[in-house]
Amino acid sequence: MADKQDKEVVPSGGGIFGDLSNYIKLVARLMVDKRVNPFVKLLPVGSLAYFVIPDLAPGPIDDAMVIWLGTYLFVELCPPEVVQEHRDELDKVIPGEWQDPAEEPEDQVIDAEFWEKNQ
Repeated sequence: MADKQDKEVVPSGGGIFGDLSNYIKLVARLMVDKRVNPFVKLLPVGSLAYFVIPDLAPGPIDDAMVIWLGTYLFVELCPPEVVQEHRDELDKVIPGEWQDPAEEPEDQVIDAEFWEKNQ
């Protein structure tokens, strides 16, 4: 315990859901950024409108593809330095202190009260 080192807690990749969450956050941040061209902002709005308006092709696959294509083109057409700035903000390291549960002292006592509920 005396030689415990301070470590930084780095968020893991989060897998596909973490990546999707970061991508949605990136699109939302770029939508409110004033440095992004307003005409480029029409791409994600238009793709979501396509999702809401009944379309000719049945099924959710075409809706998902249009939304993916709209957001992908939106991010690609935004200024690269703005996109990188927002990606860096989303990928920041969270400062914290790492504690390994296996290193906890065994003589640690937790004081609490216990009572049974009368039925």
